[in-house]
Amino acid sequence: MTRPATAALALTLVLGCTTPQPPPEADPASRRDPEAGPVVGKVGRYGEHAWLGIPYAQAPIGDLRWRAPRPAASWSDVRETLAVGSPCPQYTSRFAGVEGPEGTVVGDEDCLSLNVYAPRVAPGDVPSGDARLPVMVWIHGGGNVIGHAGFYDGGNLAVTENVVVVAVNYRLGPLGWLRHAALRGDGTTPEDRSGNYGTLDVIRALGWVRDNVAAFGGDPGNVTVFGESAGGRDVYALLQSPLARGLFHRAIVQSGGLRQADLVAAESPTDAVPPGDADSSGEVLLRLLQRDGTASDRDAAKAHAAGMSSEEIERYLRGKSAQELLAVYDPVRAGLIRVPQMFPDGTVLPAEDALESFAHADGHAGVPVMIGTNRDEEKLFLFADPSHVDYRLWILPRLVDAERYDAMSEHVTRLWKAIGADEPAAALARGGAPGVYLYRFDWDEEPTVAGADLGRMLGAAHAFEIPFVFGHFDLGPEINAIFTDENEPARRVLAAQMMSYWAEFARTGKPGRGTRGDLPAWEPGPRFMVLDTAAGGGLRMAEESLTEEAVLAAIPRDARLRDDEERCRVAREVIARASRLDASALDPSCRSGAAS
Repeated sequence: MTRPATAALALTLVLGCTTPQPPPEADPASRRDPEAGPVVGKVGRYGEHAWLGIPYAQAPIGDLRWRAPRPAASWSDVRETLAVGSPCPQYTSRFAGVEGPEGTVVGDEDCLSLNVYAPRVAPGDVPSGDARLPVMVWIHGGGNVIGHAGFYDGGNLAVTENVVVVAVNYRLGPLGWLRHAALRGDGTTPEDRSGNYGTLDVIRALGWVRDNVAAFGGDPGNVTVFGESAGGRDVYALLQSPLARGLFHRAIVQSGGLRQADLVAAESPTDAVPPGDADSSGEVLLRLLQRDGTASDRDAAKAHAAGMSSEEIERYLRGKSAQELLAVYDPVRAGLIRVPQMFPDGTVLPAEDALESFAHADGHAGVPVMIGTNRDEEKLFLFADPSHVDYRLWILPRLVDAERYDAMSEHVTRLWKAIGADEPAAALARGGAPGVYLYRFDWDEEPTVAGADLGRMLGAAHAFEIPFVFGHFDLGPEINAIFTDENEPARRVLAAQMMSYWAEFARTGKPGRGTRGDLPAWEPGPRFMVLDTAAGGGLRMAEESLTEEAVLAAIPRDARLRDDEERCRVAREVIARASRLDASALDPSCRSGAAS
């Protein structure tokens, strides 16, 4: 497995993908007549009906860039919905479903579309009234900077569990999240001024679901939002947002988090007092002025920007193409860029801290919530770190120090569990959420390939649960090394169990014993359900509720970390990822070089 192949493994699992299919053909029996306009779809690979690329908002271009989404115009002629819509602008990454020369920007700003999957029935047999099906709205991951709803095939989940699955595209990167004073001029609404355009897109999509999903057999009064990684963060944002109230009725957060941007830092240059973010809108403006030759260097760009009126800055920013705008960001890896996001603006998201918001009754949506993480989240990222994994002959991955690798991954993953699941769950419970359910995904039955024990190196890594949730394992050649004939029977069983729990939660607000009543009872938190095959101990309830402080306090007691230097290194990594802790929480001997 080459280093590029390991990157392929990592990002394909974060984002998901599908195998190319033959050219689609419209199925006349899929004709539906939602309020938006009549549509005809196709028969999907799992025998479902699929309607792809349905617009739910106007194209956010021209004056609508950096504005709250406006509802799409309706249509009267039958619309064929056979192919997914364009990805939103992002850097190329074949793992995001958008290929091209490395370092180039692809996608189209006219990208606000969604895909619907439902059990295949004749037009006269579409469920109605009390027979309408639960609706599950999927929000993809990818750091909110890359990704595409079209990666995720919701057909098997829809058919197996008799639900309607909707997958949503939303604006990404600086087109999805950007705050600048010049964009808050006359005629803008509080939503326009928020900077949270990607969040507003998902809320608009939920409005479309409310108005249209009944035509596909879905129940607009029983909508579950679920998402993974950045999509999980987006679900948390929906739980907070007063604008999303009443648009969904259950929420599932898979490996999410609550980190939000500081409003001042998101706009200020890095040399301001206090200093701004390295990728703030202020810094982006200065880079644009230099890149197009308006200014020769940063000082000249600052002087030029200081002489521009707000109206001139707005025209300048709107005049840039998506390609020009994204070109001033530096892709870290496979298209990922750093963009300040999730702004506590007081309109889309409350101005107060998310945990504080969740802890009181009017600070969250008041719906049942299911939250979880994977046992080895961080191994996905450590696996690509040369300080932990050595590639002999650039082919054979070998752990540099197996004990140190296990220790590092365990502590930083426990932190993910604390900030992504346990602390939000505790706050929601204090705030009166009507049911909070926790899980940990433990599947680690990857094979040994050319002497590399992938079960240890990757284990239950970040995003590995997604194929199980959708019951869809055809994820391309890089993943074939993991999903083998040997582990297929057991993982198919686990996938069926997880789909059953997810769908039962969507149906009733409780995962219970699954849709067929044959699984172990899933109790409310703080205990959590371990999701694993029989070989790994099977489905079972367990108990361990973590806080950031408890994770940091456990590091000095870890015998696998053989000296103070190793313990300090792990502690600094925990602090760098922490939400509420900073360098002052470290032992004084470890503070040198720690993130502040």
